[in-house]
Amino acid sequence: MDPLVGLVLCLSCLLLLSLWKQSSGKGKLPPGPTPLPIIGNMLQLDVKNISKSLSNLSKMYGPVFTVYFGRRPTVVLHGYEAVKEALIDRGEEFSGRGSFPVAEKASKGQGVVFSTGNRWKEMRRFSLMTLRNLGMGKRSIEDRVQEEAHCLVEELRKTNASPCDPTFILGCGPCNVICSIIFHNRFDYKDHNLLNIMEMFDENVRILSSPWIQLCSNFPVLLDYFPGSHNKLFKNISNLRSYIMEKTREHQVSLDINNPQDFIDYFLIKMEQEKHNPQSVFTLENLAITVSDLFGAGTETTSTTLRYALLLLLKHPEVLAKVQEEVDHVVGRDRSPCMKDKSSMPYTDAMVHETQRYIDLIPNNLPHAVTCDIKFRNYLIPKGTTIVTSLTSVLHDDKEFPNPEKFDPSHFLDEKGNFKKSDYFMPFSAGKRMCAGEGLARMELFLFLTTILQKFTLKPVVNPKDIDITPVVNGFASVPPPYQLCFVPV
Repeated sequence: MDPLVGLVLCLSCLLLLSLWKQSSGKGKLPPGPTPLPIIGNMLQLDVKNISKSLSNLSKMYGPVFTVYFGRRPTVVLHGYEAVKEALIDRGEEFSGRGSFPVAEKASKGQGVVFSTGNRWKEMRRFSLMTLRNLGMGKRSIEDRVQEEAHCLVEELRKTNASPCDPTFILGCGPCNVICSIIFHNRFDYKDHNLLNIMEMFDENVRILSSPWIQLCSNFPVLLDYFPGSHNKLFKNISNLRSYIMEKTREHQVSLDINNPQDFIDYFLIKMEQEKHNPQSVFTLENLAITVSDLFGAGTETTSTTLRYALLLLLKHPEVLAKVQEEVDHVVGRDRSPCMKDKSSMPYTDAMVHETQRYIDLIPNNLPHAVTCDIKFRNYLIPKGTTIVTSLTSVLHDDKEFPNPEKFDPSHFLDEKGNFKKSDYFMPFSAGKRMCAGEGLARMELFLFLTTILQKFTLKPVVNPKDIDITPVVNGFASVPPPYQLCFVPV
C-alpha cells in the first residue's frame, strides 16, 4: 500500500473515531464546529483573541455551543440570558471550577480560586468570614483605602509633573491594601519586596494572556516537556509563595490567638483548632496558595483597571473634565473623598462602571464546570464538563449598551443624569463563584480615582487622538498598552 494512502486512511479513521466518541459519549452536548482528532477546534480559534473567536462561533451555533480545546469538550455560554441562567439561576450546578491546566499545575487543587467541591466551599466560607472580621465592608477598611490613596498621591507628586509610566505606582496602592489585610503591614513604595511582588504580578498577567499559554491550555503536555514562558510564570509563583511562607513563620512566632491581626493569624488559629482532623484543608501549603490567590485577585486586577481608567480619561478629555468638575463640586479640595460621596457623584460612578464594562478585563471569565450531570436547554451536559461564560457578550451587549465599542459613561446614566444600574454589569462574574473581593475592589477604584483627580490634572504627552487604547494582550486578561502621562498638581 502506498504510504500516503495509508496515512490518509489512518487520519480518516481517527477522525471517524473522534466524531463517534463525541456523538456517543455521555450526554448530548450542544452543537458546535466539527473537531479534528487531537487538535479539536484549534483551527477555528484565534489564540490571540479567543473571545472574538467565540463571538463569531455564536453567530453560527447560537448562545450555547460546544468547542473542543484539544480533545477536551467545552460548553460555551454566550449572551446575558444564557450566562444568567447558568451562573445565577442554577448557580450551584455550575459552581465547579473548569479546566485551566496552568492554574491546576500551580495550585494543585488548593486555595480559593482554583479549588473545587467541599475544599472550595470551606475555603471560600472561611475567607469571606475572615475578610469581614478584618473590616471588609466596614468603615475600618475605607479608612485604610483612604490612607493608601493619600500615600499614592504623595508618590505621584514626586514625579514633578514630568512624563511618567504610572504602572508601578498604581499597582502599589491596591497591593498595599491587600498586604495590610494579609500581613497587617504596608510597604514603602521603594521597598524592594513590594517592587518584586509587583513585577511578578505584572509579568504573570502578561504571560497568562499570551498566545503561548492559550496553546498550553489546549495541550497541557507542553507544560511538562517544553521550554516557554510558563516556566517563568511557575518560578514567579514559587518565589511569591516562598515569601508568604517566610512571613507565615514570623506570624507563628508572634501569634496571639486571642488577638488575631490579619488573615494569616486567623488561618494559623484555624489550623491549630483542626490539627487533629486528618481531612482538614487548613494546612501550610493551602495557606500559601490561598494567600497567593488573594494577592493575585486583589492586586493586579484593580491596578490594571486603574491604569486603563487613566488611559481612557486621557483619550476622552471631555469625560475627564466632567468628572473633575463633579469632584470639585461635591468633594472640594480640603478633605479626602469618601464612599458617602458616591451617591452625589453619578457621573463619576458611571465613569468607573463604564471603564470596567469597556475594558472587559477578564473576557471569558475563569472557567466553570458543572458539578453533576445536568439538562440545560434540552442538552445533557455530563458532570465535570468545562463551561466558558463569555463576559464580553454580556458587557458588550448592544441592546443594553448602545454602541458598546464606544467608551461612554452615559451607558450608566438615565435621561435625568442619575446613575442607572444594569443587570448586565458583570465584570466580577456572577453567582456562587463571583469575586469575593468585589466590595473592596469597587471601593478602591472609586476612592483611588477620585483622590487622584482631586489633586491632579492629567496631561497627555501626545495628542488625545493619537492615544492607542487597544489592549496589548487579550487572552486571560485585557492588558492596556504602556503609556506615559503627566500628573500636574491643581
